[in-house]
Amino acid sequence: MIDFAIINMAPGNPVDLMLDPNLPQEMLEARKELLGLNDPIWLQYWKWLLTLMQGHLGYSFSSFAPVTQLIAERLWPTVLLTAASMALGLAIAIPVGVASAVRQNSRFDYIVTGLSFVGTSIPQFFFGLALIYIFAVHLSWLPSGGMMTLGGDGGFWDRIRHMILPVFVLGVLIAGKKVRYVRAGMLEVLKQDYLRTAHAKGLHPFVVVNKHALRNTLLPIITVVGAEVPQLLGGSILIEQVFQWPGLGQLTIQSILSRDYPTLMGLNLVAALFVLLVNLITDVLYKAADPRINPNE
Repeated sequence: MIDFAIINMAPGNPVDLMLDPNLPQEMLEARKELLGLNDPIWLQYWKWLLTLMQGHLGYSFSSFAPVTQLIAERLWPTVLLTAASMALGLAIAIPVGVASAVRQNSRFDYIVTGLSFVGTSIPQFFFGLALIYIFAVHLSWLPSGGMMTLGGDGGFWDRIRHMILPVFVLGVLIAGKKVRYVRAGMLEVLKQDYLRTAHAKGLHPFVVVNKHALRNTLLPIITVVGAEVPQLLGGSILIEQVFQWPGLGQLTIQSILSRDYPTLMGLNLVAALFVLLVNLITDVLYKAADPRINPNE
């Protein structure tokens, strides 16, 4: 309800953006009546809710295509981009954060901490545009945007080449944030008595760190990652726009500019469901990481 109210309070009118505002007022009013824009906002929301209860999300104001179809076409590219970026970020953050904690106050630790602040602070759009200029414009090694080459076969390696830059930008941002969490969590665990006992028993340091310490560090990391995934969807909006990635982020920008209310409501609903799904997966991972957790509590 709040989303619907905020969307309708935004300045602008879908009809003015679809049609020439210089057309006769009768034509503009007829189109508004056809789209239900002349109804009170509570009635517009009720009609949308009834449509949702019937199993679909209505029709787009701009393309007149079913909103479900538009979202389904853009969902996979966004999931692919988000999953690949998260995998890259964690693949960097976990081993680097563990090594930084084990070598606390060393030169390596200081370098990692400094780079993590840089990775967190650098603006995504600036970083993305800089990489486009270097690797796409200047060196011509990678494509500047899109998900596949226009007129190409859209093969596996072609898509990989198009994914490298946007995944790297998002992955660096994730790694910059997560390295500090992994380092802090590992430092806390390394102080525990049972790890000193493991060292005293003569266990190899690799086993102590990676088998005993890392598993107990995973619980706070799972919490942070679970909260990061929905934020990553929001962050991908900007990256998808910079790299012209045909995902939900680009559809969101297009819908905002065209005041496409049904599509925006559908996107908000999908985002809410995605947050609930991620929270559920996070709870399941808690149990997998620590068998002592009772899911019934």
